[in-house]
Amino acid sequence: MPSKTETLLEAVKRALGDHLVAAKQDYGEVDIEVAPAGLYTAMETLRDDDELAFAQLLDIAGVDYAAYGEDEWITDEATNTGFSRGVDGFTTGRLGLTGIYGVQPISANTGRRFAAVYHLLSIQHNHRIRVRCFAADDDLPMLDSIVPLWASANWQEREAFDLYGIVFNGHPDLRRILTDYGFVGHPFRKDFPLIGNVEVRYDENRGRVVYEPVSIEPRVLVPRVIRDDNRYADPAEGAADA
Repeated sequence: MPSKTETLLEAVKRALGDHLVAAKQDYGEVDIEVAPAGLYTAMETLRDDDELAFAQLLDIAGVDYAAYGEDEWITDEATNTGFSRGVDGFTTGRLGLTGIYGVQPISANTGRRFAAVYHLLSIQHNHRIRVRCFAADDDLPMLDSIVPLWASANWQEREAFDLYGIVFNGHPDLRRILTDYGFVGHPFRKDFPLIGNVEVRYDENRGRVVYEPVSIEPRVLVPRVIRDDNRYADPAEGAADA
């Protein structure tokens, strides 16, 4: 007998058809990907199909998949007395330190960098689904707005736009929601400087808030190294020496 998630997955495949790019179920959850051209139609079907009835939009999360799966920490030689780790300094995570490590900005336009992930709930059937949709253009990531389907998408799409720069076509009022009015860039992108570009302070002489270049010194944080000293001496060895 198929499980509840297997039954849901088959129903989603029947309902969405060619709009589906990928569909799977892992850890008791259904996870699908839809094509950007059919995003609005697919979401409308998920909401209105009687067998699915995803009436509630829980959340929209932006994602930057640049350098996805890459790691700059080398941990192959970890031992029981410490760590042997090095930083190559050339991965996406060091883009905020350009000039120090010589990191080059991301230039490849893969059409698989920026995505919006939608979390839906069917109150009627008590099941959930995760819908992922990649923007076709990395340079100007754009997806259709689903505000006409779920009013709650208004602020959620504004958040994804503010933090990741994903433009939602058809949004009634697409503007920043978390950062300041004059903020430059999108702080959750992988190529945004880790220390930021500017800092804000109140200037008593001018009597107003001023923006200045960031004064934080760029630095690399490394894991704590456990050294072999008397703090880790073996009591048995001390007794033997005595």
